[in-house]
Amino acid sequence: MTDLYAVIGNPIAQSKSPLLHTAFARQLGHDLRYEAILAEPAAFRETVLAFAAAGGRGMNVTAPFKLAAAELADTLTERARAAGAVNTLKFGPEGILGDNTDGVGLVGDIQDRLGVSLAGRRVLVIGAGGAARGILLPLLQARPAGILVVNRTAARARALAGALESAGRIQGGPLEAAGGREYDVVIHATSAGLNEGEAPAVDYRVAADGLAYDLAYGEDTPFMRQARGRGAALVVDGLGMLVGQAAESYRVWRGVLPDVRPVLERLKLA
Repeated sequence: MTDLYAVIGNPIAQSKSPLLHTAFARQLGHDLRYEAILAEPAAFRETVLAFAAAGGRGMNVTAPFKLAAAELADTLTERARAAGAVNTLKFGPEGILGDNTDGVGLVGDIQDRLGVSLAGRRVLVIGAGGAARGILLPLLQARPAGILVVNRTAARARALAGALESAGRIQGGPLEAAGGREYDVVIHATSAGLNEGEAPAVDYRVAADGLAYDLAYGEDTPFMRQARGRGAALVVDGLGMLVGQAAESYRVWRGVLPDVRPVLERLKLA
């Protein structure tokens, strides 16, 4: 019997999830169908429950429904609780499990594909919104020397860091808190600079063997260009994270982790 999965969002036509999960299933020889579902905000809960009742095994969740998905889930994983948002739902006899695979996708891309160890490294995260919330716990679990989260609204960065201080060394503050210091890994987690806007006004330097990582993907962003000018030799977009978080969702559903490399290479050629 063909297993049913889907991604839900609004808008949804741009989602690469059907392509990714179909490729994973082909790679592993699994019989599944994966579709994209456009839902109106008022109908999110009803749409998810109807999909589960029709035999759906799991769903990916994209904007604007990640917070609503966290409220809908019966159980949340530790990383979903830390993120306060859910991008993966798993349906089973015990109820609805909510997970967030964004951070695992990022850390896996950095350490496994790019070969950059996070242990003992000085990490700067620019932004304290939903994207940052999803990645911080897995980053802390990789045991960096410390993480500084900076944001235009300093109180938001401090609150986010305060909620995670039991998981590792993390601080939050205004953009100026970066202080022109050198960092081993700089992660851009805001929407600033998209659509050819300006890079965030943060004063930092990147270590000679360091990494600059933009969670956005698909283009050479202003942040990426800025980071090269700040000394970064390795500058990448978030395409690897996109594939990695999808692979982790697949593992949550089916208990096996797909090989992300051939799928990532296919996306790069598309």
